[in-house]
Amino acid sequence: MGNLIIIVILLCIISSIIIYLYKAKKRGKTCIGCPYGGQCSSRQEGCCCSEHKKRDAELHSESDREGL
Repeated sequence: MGNLIIIVILLCIISSIIIYLYKAKKRGKTCIGCPYGGQCSSRQEGCCCSEHKKRDAELHSESDREGL
């Protein structure tokens, strides 16, 4: 009985993940894990998350320099 409960819980978790991914792709998000995924949908080559990460890193390094 305990194994059945664990299997049902795992199936619910996996199915909810699949539904979330399906809906996100249907809304046009190209990079689902990226907070900027919705903004990158117009690009031809796909996800631009690396560009956002570079820009965020540059902003953080500039603020670190100003704090010194």
